[in-house]
Amino acid sequence: MSVTPASAESTPFEIAQAETPAVTHEAQPAGEVHTETGVAHGEEHATGVFPPFDQTTFASQLLWLAITFGLFYLLMSKVVIPRIGGILETRHDRIAQDLDEAARLKAEADAAIASYEQDLASARAKGNAIASTARDEAKAKADAERAKIEASLQDKIAGAENRIAEIKAKALADVGSIAEETTAAVVEQLIGAKATKAEIASAVKTAAGE
Repeated sequence: MSVTPASAESTPFEIAQAETPAVTHEAQPAGEVHTETGVAHGEEHATGVFPPFDQTTFASQLLWLAITFGLFYLLMSKVVIPRIGGILETRHDRIAQDLDEAARLKAEADAAIASYEQDLASARAKGNAIASTARDEAKAKADAERAKIEASLQDKIAGAENRIAEIKAKALADVGSIAEETTAAVVEQLIGAKATKAEIASAVKTAAGE
């Protein structure tokens, strides 16, 4: 194949188109309608309209739209929506059961707390009563022991006072006899004669009275 200057400036795509033999189309009878687009042969390329926007196919498009929407509506109403409703109902029931269980547990906890507080108050009251009783008993016992000790001390003091009185009386008696003996010895030394016991006793009593 000879290359002319004009063909040398052509692009490879144009060269390929020039070398590709033309494809012949079989002639179709005029007025025959295309089975897919519903447009007569020959008019398909003549109008140049995008098929979905072709006014001649609006009726079939609307029909298929209605059929598709009906099938989608049946699918949603019979399958999808019931399943979603069942799932929501199940979750609603589960949430309601959980709330009821939580309320029951809360009520049990409140009852347990109230019972514990009541038992604690009762135990405190009982402890206070026991402590008060023990304190009263200890006080009464201490008072009894103190009274017993005081009585014993009083008896011991009385006995001691009696003994002291006896010792004092005995000592006074001994002092009188000692004084009489001493007086008799002093008189005998002074006058050189013995005095009678009556005179000595009288003199001692007179001196004691002074």
